[in-house]
Amino acid sequence: MEHHEQPFVLAVKRDEPVWAVLDGRWGQPRADVIAAAQIPADAWQRLSAGAGAQGPRWSDGARVRLARRPLTAAERRWDHWLLVRRSRSAPTALAYSVVFTPAGTSLRTRARVAGQRWRSEQSCELAKGEGGLDQYEVRRWNGWYRHMTLALCALASLAVLRAHLHAQQAAQQTPASPRHRRHTTSKSQVAKGGPTSSRSM
Repeated sequence: MEHHEQPFVLAVKRDEPVWAVLDGRWGQPRADVIAAAQIPADAWQRLSAGAGAQGPRWSDGARVRLARRPLTAAERRWDHWLLVRRSRSAPTALAYSVVFTPAGTSLRTRARVAGQRWRSEQSCELAKGEGGLDQYEVRRWNGWYRHMTLALCALASLAVLRAHLHAQQAAQQTPASPRHRRHTTSKSQVAKGGPTSSRSM
């Protein structure tokens, strides 16, 4: 993915060895060791991982630059970071991610992208319930791929239909403007033979 310059956020375990410079030495210490050694107490920022079922999903976040091999001019346009997110309700619960992004990408953007994992998990659960994503019995990859494609296409179709239905319901519930109501009332009176502004000859 790096060769194709594809940004990514990869969740890792706390004991995952990652390349970094620690205590002046270049090596592969654990992710939690790097975080404990290189993230000061005042480096944590309150970040939103996006909207959840009960509103914005807030957490504390910090980052540590990871070491890379000697870089070419083109490779310097990209950065490797260790992103650490801390639960606000349980400060000892930390989540680690290795992030590959264009240089200059903000911490808030990295945290927001990392938070999309929740949306992906929700979408998979929805696809299982409404599209039968997990209801297959196949022996080869081709059969599995076809089933996944059809199930996800079905889910996409349902999502479009649901969006159109919600838009129609919202339009029906929107109160008409005073001008529209006067115009509708005038038409109704004419249809019923009521008073109009024209005089019969």
